[in-house]
Amino acid sequence: QSIKGLKLGLPKEYMIGGLDPEVKQAIDGAVAQLAKLGAEIVEISLPHTDYAVATYYIIATAEASANLARFDGIRYGARVDGADPIELYTKTRGAGFGAEVKRRIILGTYVLSSGYYDAYYLRAQKVRTLIRQDFLKAFETVDAIVTPVTPTAAFKIGEKVEDPLQMYLGDIFTLSCNLAGICGISVPCGFTTSPKLPIGLQLLGKPFGEATLLRVAHAYEQSTPWHSHRPPNI
Repeated sequence: QSIKGLKLGLPKEYMIGGLDPEVKQAIDGAVAQLAKLGAEIVEISLPHTDYAVATYYIIATAEASANLARFDGIRYGARVDGADPIELYTKTRGAGFGAEVKRRIILGTYVLSSGYYDAYYLRAQKVRTLIRQDFLKAFETVDAIVTPVTPTAAFKIGEKVEDPLQMYLGDIFTLSCNLAGICGISVPCGFTTSPKLPIGLQLLGKPFGEATLLRVAHAYEQSTPWHSHRPPNI
Protein backbone atom coordinates (compact mmCIF):
# COMPACT_ATOMS: atom_id res chain seq x y z
CA GLN A 1 0.00 0.00 0.00
CA SER A 2 1.48 3.33 -1.06
CA ILE A 3 0.95 6.41 1.07
CA LYS A 4 2.74 8.74 -1.30
CA GLY A 5 0.99 12.09 -1.45
CA LEU A 6 -1.01 11.65 1.76
CA LYS A 7 -0.88 14.52 4.25
CA LEU A 8 -0.40 13.42 7.86
CA GLY A 9 -0.92 15.89 10.68
CA LEU A 10 1.26 16.01 13.80
CA PRO A 11 -0.57 17.82 16.64
CA LYS A 12 1.76 20.18 18.46
CA GLU A 13 -0.25 19.74 21.68
CA TYR A 14 0.57 16.01 21.76
CA MET A 15 4.33 16.46 21.53
CA ILE A 16 5.02 18.70 24.51
CA GLY A 17 5.51 18.38 28.30
CA GLY A 18 4.86 15.04 29.98
CA LEU A 19 5.90 12.91 27.01
CA ASP A 20 8.51 10.32 27.95
CA PRO A 21 11.79 10.94 26.05
CA GLU A 22 11.90 7.36 24.73
CA VAL A 23 8.30 7.63 23.53
CA LYS A 24 9.09 10.90 21.76
CA GLN A 25 12.14 9.34 20.14
CA ALA A 26 10.08 6.39 18.89
CA ILE A 27 7.32 8.66 17.55
CA ASP A 28 9.86 10.91 15.83
CA GLY A 29 11.34 7.80 14.21
CA ALA A 30 7.91 6.62 13.09
CA VAL A 31 7.08 10.04 11.63
CA ALA A 32 10.41 10.05 9.77
CA GLN A 33 9.61 6.59 8.39
CA LEU A 34 6.17 7.72 7.18
CA ALA A 35 7.81 10.69 5.47
CA LYS A 36 10.31 8.31 3.87
CA LEU A 37 7.38 6.29 2.51
CA GLY A 38 6.09 9.39 0.75
CA ALA A 39 3.70 11.03 3.20
CA GLU A 40 3.83 14.76 3.79
CA ILE A 41 4.07 15.62 7.50
CA VAL A 42 2.45 18.90 8.56
CA GLU A 43 2.06 20.43 12.01
CA ILE A 44 -1.52 20.95 13.13
CA SER A 45 -3.21 22.25 16.27
CA LEU A 46 -5.89 20.60 18.40
CA PRO A 47 -6.29 23.43 20.93
CA HIS A 48 -8.79 21.74 23.25
CA THR A 49 -6.60 18.68 23.89
CA ASP A 50 -5.99 19.65 27.53
CA TYR A 51 -9.70 19.26 28.29
CA ALA A 52 -10.06 15.77 26.78
CA VAL A 53 -9.44 13.69 29.91
CA ALA A 54 -11.78 15.72 32.14
CA THR A 55 -14.47 15.83 29.46
CA TYR A 56 -14.29 12.12 28.76
CA TYR A 57 -14.40 11.03 32.39
CA ILE A 58 -17.44 13.20 33.06
CA ILE A 59 -19.37 11.93 30.04
CA ALA A 60 -18.23 8.31 30.26
CA THR A 61 -18.98 7.97 33.97
CA ALA A 62 -22.38 9.60 33.53
CA GLU A 63 -23.21 7.11 30.78
CA ALA A 64 -21.89 4.23 32.91
CA SER A 65 -24.07 5.29 35.81
CA ALA A 66 -27.18 5.49 33.64
CA ASN A 67 -26.53 2.35 31.59
CA LEU A 68 -25.49 0.10 34.48
CA ALA A 69 -28.50 1.02 36.61
CA ARG A 70 -30.38 -1.84 34.94
CA PHE A 71 -28.02 -4.47 36.39
CA ASP A 72 -29.92 -4.87 39.63
CA GLY A 73 -30.18 -8.66 39.89
CA ILE A 74 -33.88 -8.52 39.09
CA ARG A 75 -34.07 -7.64 35.43
CA TYR A 76 -30.45 -8.06 34.33
CA GLY A 77 -27.11 -9.38 35.54
CA ALA A 78 -25.92 -11.71 38.28
CA ARG A 79 -28.05 -12.02 41.39
CA VAL A 80 -27.18 -12.20 45.09
CA ASP A 81 -30.27 -12.84 47.22
CA GLY A 82 -31.19 -10.67 50.18
CA ALA A 83 -33.86 -10.50 52.85
CA ASP A 84 -35.70 -7.76 50.95
CA PRO A 85 -35.44 -6.03 47.56
CA ILE A 86 -33.10 -3.30 48.88
CA GLU A 87 -30.70 -5.84 50.38
CA LEU A 88 -30.85 -7.96 47.20
CA TYR A 89 -30.12 -4.87 45.11
CA THR A 90 -27.17 -3.67 47.19
CA LYS A 91 -25.62 -7.13 47.58
CA THR A 92 -25.98 -7.81 43.87
CA ARG A 93 -24.32 -4.58 42.81
CA GLY A 94 -21.70 -4.86 45.55
CA ALA A 95 -20.66 -8.32 44.40
CA GLY A 96 -21.22 -7.93 40.67
CA PHE A 97 -19.14 -4.82 39.99
CA GLY A 98 -15.39 -4.37 40.45
CA ALA A 99 -13.70 -1.39 42.07
CA GLU A 100 -13.24 0.57 38.84
CA VAL A 101 -16.85 0.07 37.74
CA LYS A 102 -18.11 1.16 41.16
CA ARG A 103 -15.85 4.21 41.00
CA ARG A 104 -17.29 5.21 37.64
CA ILE A 105 -20.88 4.64 38.73
CA ILE A 106 -20.38 6.87 41.79
CA LEU A 107 -18.69 9.61 39.76
CA GLY A 108 -21.37 9.42 37.09
CA THR A 109 -24.20 9.56 39.60
CA TYR A 110 -22.59 12.64 41.12
CA VAL A 111 -22.23 14.57 37.86
CA LEU A 112 -25.82 13.75 36.89
CA SER A 113 -27.27 14.69 40.26
CA SER A 114 -29.48 17.70 40.81
CA GLY A 115 -27.45 20.89 41.04
CA TYR A 116 -24.41 19.43 39.28
CA TYR A 117 -25.84 18.39 35.90
CA ASP A 118 -25.39 21.82 34.31
CA ALA A 119 -22.05 22.48 36.00
CA TYR A 120 -20.46 19.20 34.90
CA TYR A 121 -22.31 17.03 32.38
CA LEU A 122 -23.84 19.77 30.24
CA ARG A 123 -20.59 21.73 30.19
CA ALA A 124 -18.64 18.59 29.27
CA GLN A 125 -20.95 18.00 26.31
CA LYS A 126 -20.25 21.54 25.10
CA VAL A 127 -16.49 20.98 25.36
CA ARG A 128 -16.94 17.68 23.53
CA THR A 129 -18.36 19.64 20.61
CA LEU A 130 -15.31 21.92 20.61
CA ILE A 131 -12.98 18.90 20.60
CA ARG A 132 -14.86 17.41 17.65
CA GLN A 133 -14.64 20.72 15.79
CA ASP A 134 -10.85 20.76 16.35
CA PHE A 135 -10.54 17.42 14.55
CA LEU A 136 -12.93 18.25 11.72
CA LYS A 137 -11.03 21.47 11.07
CA ALA A 138 -7.73 19.57 11.02
CA PHE A 139 -9.14 17.04 8.55
CA GLU A 140 -9.85 19.86 6.12
CA THR A 141 -6.09 19.98 5.46
CA VAL A 142 -4.79 16.49 6.37
CA ASP A 143 -5.79 12.92 5.52
CA ALA A 144 -4.90 11.46 8.92
CA ILE A 145 -3.33 12.46 12.23
CA VAL A 146 -0.26 10.86 13.83
CA THR A 147 0.12 10.79 17.63
CA PRO A 148 1.60 8.70 20.44
CA VAL A 149 -0.78 6.18 22.02
CA THR A 150 0.22 7.09 25.58
CA PRO A 151 2.65 9.58 27.15
CA THR A 152 4.71 6.66 28.53
CA ALA A 153 5.53 3.14 27.44
CA ALA A 154 3.24 0.29 28.48
CA PHE A 155 3.45 -0.28 32.21
CA LYS A 156 3.71 -3.67 33.90
CA ILE A 157 0.50 -5.59 34.59
CA GLY A 158 -1.06 -4.33 37.82
CA GLU A 159 1.59 -1.65 38.31
CA LYS A 160 -0.86 1.29 38.47
CA VAL A 161 -4.04 -0.46 39.52
CA GLU A 162 -3.94 1.31 42.88
CA ASP A 163 -3.52 4.72 41.25
CA PRO A 164 -6.59 5.23 39.01
CA LEU A 165 -5.83 8.92 38.43
CA GLN A 166 -2.49 8.07 36.79
CA MET A 167 -4.25 5.48 34.65
CA TYR A 168 -6.85 8.07 33.61
CA LEU A 169 -4.15 10.58 32.67
CA GLY A 170 -2.49 7.91 30.54
CA ASP A 171 -5.56 7.98 28.31
CA ILE A 172 -5.05 11.58 27.19
CA PHE A 173 -4.15 10.75 23.56
CA THR A 174 -6.73 8.01 23.02
CA LEU A 175 -9.85 9.63 24.46
CA SER A 176 -10.27 12.45 21.97
CA CYS A 177 -11.19 10.20 19.05
CA ASN A 178 -14.01 8.70 21.12
CA LEU A 179 -15.31 12.14 22.01
CA ALA A 180 -15.03 13.36 18.42
CA GLY A 181 -16.62 10.32 16.79
CA ILE A 182 -13.66 9.60 14.53
CA CYS A 183 -11.71 6.40 13.89
CA GLY A 184 -8.30 5.34 15.13
CA ILE A 185 -5.77 2.52 15.05
CA SER A 186 -2.66 1.72 17.08
CA VAL A 187 0.46 -0.01 15.75
CA PRO A 188 3.77 -0.86 17.47
CA CYS A 189 6.57 1.62 16.79
CA GLY A 190 9.35 0.73 19.22
CA PHE A 191 10.43 -0.31 22.70
CA THR A 192 11.98 1.32 25.70
CA THR A 193 15.54 0.27 26.53
CA SER A 194 15.37 -1.05 30.08
CA PRO A 195 13.03 -2.68 30.75
CA LYS A 196 11.94 -3.52 27.21
CA LEU A 197 8.36 -2.24 27.06
CA PRO A 198 6.32 -1.53 23.92
CA ILE A 199 5.59 1.94 22.52
CA GLY A 200 2.60 2.56 20.27
CA LEU A 201 1.89 4.86 17.33
CA GLN A 202 -1.70 6.07 16.97
CA LEU A 203 -3.28 7.04 13.66
CA LEU A 204 -6.53 8.99 13.68
CA GLY A 205 -8.79 9.43 10.66
CA LYS A 206 -11.91 11.19 9.48
CA PRO A 207 -15.31 9.74 10.34
CA PHE A 208 -15.62 6.58 8.20
CA GLY A 209 -12.00 7.04 7.14
CA GLU A 210 -10.90 3.54 8.13
CA ALA A 211 -9.63 2.70 4.64
CA THR A 212 -7.03 5.49 4.80
CA LEU A 213 -5.92 4.49 8.30
CA LEU A 214 -5.50 0.85 7.33
CA ARG A 215 -3.52 1.93 4.29
CA VAL A 216 -1.11 4.03 6.37
CA ALA A 217 -0.83 1.42 9.15
CA HIS A 218 -0.15 -1.37 6.66
CA ALA A 219 2.51 0.63 4.85
CA TYR A 220 4.22 1.46 8.14
CA GLU A 221 4.15 -2.10 9.47
CA GLN A 222 5.46 -3.56 6.22
CA SER A 223 8.46 -1.23 6.38
CA THR A 224 9.33 -1.72 10.09
CA PRO A 225 10.01 -4.75 12.30
CA TRP A 226 8.24 -3.67 15.49
CA HIS A 227 5.08 -5.73 15.03
CA SER A 228 7.18 -8.93 15.08
CA HIS A 229 8.94 -8.09 18.37
CA ARG A 230 7.69 -9.19 21.77
CA PRO A 231 8.40 -7.76 25.23
CA PRO A 232 9.73 -10.09 27.93
CA ASN A 233 7.36 -11.61 30.48
CA ILE A 234 7.61 -9.11 33.32
